[in-house]
Amino acid sequence: MSDEVAKAQAADATVEDTIFGKIIRKEIPCNFIHEDDRCVAFHDISAQAPVHFLVIPKKPIPQLSKANEEDEALLGHLMLVAKKVAAEQGLGEGFRIVINDGKNGAQSVYHLHLHVLGGRQMKWPPG
Repeated sequence: MSDEVAKAQAADATVEDTIFGKIIRKEIPCNFIHEDDRCVAFHDISAQAPVHFLVIPKKPIPQLSKANEEDEALLGHLMLVAKKVAAEQGLGEGFRIVINDGKNGAQSVYHLHLHVLGGRQMKWPPG
């Protein structure tokens, strides 16, 4: 096996072994508020707003900046799911979507995920 293949497999295992990978594989119990063939959504256990949920692709993409052209439809799907679930969660007055990317973007789990926050007036600038 070439070094490049071994590195790619190791990188994939790292992404898939995040807490989100374990949740997606249902190794960690979770009450999904949405699930389809491409993503899941569930409430954040460390909520930063009255309503705070995550939308996570089942495909293990470590960061938004590492997504590629083939991920275009999936990325759009995540946004549409966020909109749909926000409406179901009573966020008709508005909400915020946050994607943290990399160390300086405050990303803590390296599996792409959208934070959807609402239920109160958001402040600007965010921080």
